[in-house]
Amino acid sequence: MADPTIQTFCCHQPDKADASVDIMQAFNSNSYSTVCLISSSIGILGAVYQVLPREEPYLSHRWLTQSATRGRQMVVWLAVADLLASLGVFIRSALWLNYRSLMNPDSDSSVLFCAIVSAWIQYFYTATWFWTLCYAIDMRLVLRERPGHPVLYHMCCWIIPAVLTSVGLSILYVPDANCHNLKTLGNAVLHILPNYLATYVPMAVVMIVNPILYCDVAKAVHAAVVCSLAQFTSKERGLVDTVRLKLAFINLAFYACWLPNIINGILLWTLWFNLPTNVIISLWYIMAVMNPLQALFNSMVYRRWTGGSDKVYIPCRKLSGRSALNDALDDDPGRPPISTESTPLLETIPSKSNVGTANLSMSLASSTHQRAVASINGAL
Repeated sequence: MADPTIQTFCCHQPDKADASVDIMQAFNSNSYSTVCLISSSIGILGAVYQVLPREEPYLSHRWLTQSATRGRQMVVWLAVADLLASLGVFIRSALWLNYRSLMNPDSDSSVLFCAIVSAWIQYFYTATWFWTLCYAIDMRLVLRERPGHPVLYHMCCWIIPAVLTSVGLSILYVPDANCHNLKTLGNAVLHILPNYLATYVPMAVVMIVNPILYCDVAKAVHAAVVCSLAQFTSKERGLVDTVRLKLAFINLAFYACWLPNIINGILLWTLWFNLPTNVIISLWYIMAVMNPLQALFNSMVYRRWTGGSDKVYIPCRKLSGRSALNDALDDDPGRPPISTESTPLLETIPSKSNVGTANLSMSLASSTHQRAVASINGAL
């Protein structure tokens, strides 16, 4: 879980008993660690599935192949961040189930271990939020036939989370990891609030900005289909509706995984002196389930929604489904080889036909709109 409140439990135990001590005991229970262990295991499986290479069907336009590769590469990096975050939750839960001494708040080594693992989980979950945002931005650029910015994406998605995590946790733990025994309310706010802001601000930005970007993408898809084909039949309507449904599920998956964290933060800061302990603990169990499952949900929503299912293959093994027809196609010197890495998420394989000179000239005249439609099938 990526929650600032749980990160405060890495500090030394408070001198006097209060509601936070009761919540800490629930957090240190076998049942909570077991829930985290199971959900993180499922998240790891979902992330590994997403990272595995896919077969790439033959695409006629090199531009279409490049745009499809852009989307696939960003989804893979999102899955890598999900995988490492879920792995951190898994390791922490497994160790706490088997070595309870690691959770001793009076030991400096236990505090250090807890802080390092919390920083690991926080960093990679923050990276997933930025990759989610960058994917939405790049999807909008693809539909407008503009180049992507992979170097800038990597800088934003790896460096900014590192800065936010290091600053937030340094203010919380330095100098003596004694965040529970601060004498004044002002000192408590100065030590704890920055870490909350470093966590919830990026999360809230994605929740606000991504739906706006995806609404613009849906409008661009509708315009591209209508302008290129000069008609809007049930087939075109089905394509547009599929894109809208996919974008809606991407947003829904993110909200389902992280909205409990936002609610938890609001309750803690508004009801700190009268905490509803049972409500907070219930929210944390929901977070323990939903946060690691982001990797599984992403493997479902960031997939190809038309044109057949994703064909995953395991490295060091031959591709399945080979036949004499496949071998004959491979021997054809005029046909480019099938790549095995990028997987467009919404894609239909273009059919080949012999066209006359008149049809070819009409195709060239409307190439811009047709390339936009191709980007819908190839890049989404």
